[in-house]
Amino acid sequence: MKSTCMGLVLLLAALAAAAQAPAQDRASREQAIQSGQQRASMAYSNLQQAQREAKLAEKEFLSAQEAQRVAQKQAEETKQQLDGAKKAVDAARQKEVQARKAYDEALDSVDRARQR
Repeated sequence: MKSTCMGLVLLLAALAAAAQAPAQDRASREQAIQSGQQRASMAYSNLQQAQREAKLAEKEFLSAQEAQRVAQKQAEETKQQLDGAKKAVDAARQKEVQARKAYDEALDSVDRARQR
């Protein structure tokens, strides 16, 4: 009887241990699922933040690109104005040279007329 009792006690202990193992496995699995869900939630939040930052960076890039295009167009217009002003200066200086030459010739003519 003593050995039957001992066998029964051992059997009950083994059954109790076996019953606890699935419960521990289930709890461990639940914890792993919960942990995975938390990581997935955090990763999704990070993804959304990265998408917002990428969209903002793209808008800033397009804005800077447009500003550069406008600045380049303005620079080209300014260059055309500069070229036009340079031509006007060159023409005015040429006209001045011609006027000075005509003036000098007129003075020379007066001096020659006085010497006669």
